[in-house]
Amino acid sequence: MQLVSTITCPSCGHQSTETMPTDACQFFYECKGCGALLKPDVGACCVFCSYGDLPCPPTQQARERGNATECCFGA
Repeated sequence: MQLVSTITCPSCGHQSTETMPTDACQFFYECKGCGALLKPDVGACCVFCSYGDLPCPPTQQARERGNATECCFGA
């Protein structure tokens, strides 16, 4: 499991590499480029699953178990 993901802001394109929490979803993230408050897309559990180059750790674990639809809520 990887714990670092690069978030790309959909508003300005700024990229920031962040360490993901292992035990919870991160619902909000403030872009370090433009200050936009990012929230998960509809159907996504967190900002990493929406805007990161890697999904959050609970989603990574679910995928390893073969459940591609399981996310933080069911982990």
